Amino acid sequence: MTAPSTRRPRQAPAFQVDAEGVPRLGVGHWYSLGLVLLLLAVVAVATAVGLAVRDGSAARSALLRHVDPAVLESGRLSTSVSTEGGAVRTYGLTGDKTAPAEYRAAENETAASLAELTRLLRSTPHAGPAREAVAEAGSQVAAWRRDYADPLTAGTAKPSAAFGEQRFAAVRTAVAAARTRLAELQHRSADRLDHQVDRLYETLAGGAIVLIVGALGLTLLIRRTVLRPVSALTGQVRRVSQGDLTHPLRVSGPAELAELAAHVDAMRNHILEEWREASEARAKLDEQTKELRRSNAELEQFAYVASHDLQEPLRKVASFCQMLERRYSDVLDDRGRQYIDFAVDGAKRMQSLINDLLNFSRVGRVNRDMTVVNCETVLAAAMDNLGLARSESDAGITWDPLPKVIGDATLLTQLLQNLIGNAIKFRSEEPPRVRISAERDGDFWEFACSDNGIGIDAAYAERIFLIFQRLHPKDEYTGTGIGLALCKKIVEYHGGRIWLDTEPEQQGTTIRWTLPAIEDTDGSDDSTETSEA
Repeated sequence: MTAPSTRRPRQAPAFQVDAEGVPRLGVGHWYSLGLVLLLLAVVAVATAVGLAVRDGSAARSALLRHVDPAVLESGRLSTSVSTEGGAVRTYGLTGDKTAPAEYRAAENETAASLAELTRLLRSTPHAGPAREAVAEAGSQVAAWRRDYADPLTAGTAKPSAAFGEQRFAAVRTAVAAARTRLAELQHRSADRLDHQVDRLYETLAGGAIVLIVGALGLTLLIRRTVLRPVSALTGQVRRVSQGDLTHPLRVSGPAELAELAAHVDAMRNHILEEWREASEARAKLDEQTKELRRSNAELEQFAYVASHDLQEPLRKVASFCQMLERRYSDVLDDRGRQYIDFAVDGAKRMQSLINDLLNFSRVGRVNRDMTVVNCETVLAAAMDNLGLARSESDAGITWDPLPKVIGDATLLTQLLQNLIGNAIKFRSEEPPRVRISAERDGDFWEFACSDNGIGIDAAYAERIFLIFQRLHPKDEYTGTGIGLALCKKIVEYHGGRIWLDTEPEQQGTTIRWTLPAIEDTDGSDDSTETSEA
């Protein structure tokens, strides 16, 4: 019986050789290799995450610190440019002494906005088109000031309003183009930010898969510190985007996500505040509109009732005064008959005023059917109603081919009758000559009634369309001061506007107005033939 051996068994070598002579790694080496691979994967994932976070932070910074402020600043630029144009236009039309100061103040605001936009876009990536558009807007504003606004406000020259509108149209186009480029830059920046966020999510997801294979604990850690906060932020942002603006963003996690949540929450608060202000303003506006409609309805009803009820007493006054004159003409002396004439004349003028007021109150108050109206037929009816006045004044009326429009034939007849009647009434020493024309302007027809009369000072361009506004004494020109106010109400009832041409091509007065055009015209607008009566 042999004694047992006291030698320890030999440990397996680190490398074993199989039957084919290929060495095999031991378990420790596999773990070491796995650890190395895991560390490499961690380094790769960390590098990718760091790059995604860096790029996302840069995209977010460019959007929030440069692009969004630039978009807001472009709105201020548009407002200041519009203020400049309005001030110069007001000065050109009315000569308001305060307009130049307003223009200068708006000019300073425009310069500040352009400088701020230039600063914000200077280092912003992919902002080349926006910078060029802003520079072009500045050039157009400078050209408009140099060629029109500065000479006009300084009094060194008086360029035409049409020239100024043409140059200012280029300014508006350039500013609109700049705002469009900024909006496009904003969309691209937002898309880049979304892309970087998506990239971050994809990197984190890939890293999570790798780490799940390598170590469950590390996977749980990443899930707890990254994936859950991102998911929570996404859900809260989605909830806000679906309309729940009062939901605050509360995200616990890395500083980058917390910062992103804070920025989104700040934007949510800003949007919510603006929405509340807009809702309050809209509610106030609706309330004021409702009150204004009620007040207008009451005023129109009062004017209608008062005008209607005053007709009968005035008719009695005029009738009985005339009866007194006929019956007691042999008893009354010249002064008594003169008093009766004064009373009858006053009653007739009051009746005329009441009739005009009644017609004024009826426009837009009585429901009328809108039909296709031939303006030449309407003009013929108006001239027929003015037959006596035309023959007594030897008035000549010419007109271009007139279109068809949608409207009320009675009101449009009254419109042309009032305008032609005014041209005949306010005539000069020469026989009155009236011309009616129409020209297509986009979705509207622009009509014009021109005469060779005494004309109207441009300073009264707005006043003449107010009710009861007269520019001449009653003993010089008859009338109630309602005619042009009635014309304005008729035109606005049809969806157009009316104004005095302050720069007519010839001596006299030119009143212009617009009416909506219709598509199914009979082709008469293509003719250049002129009719005469």
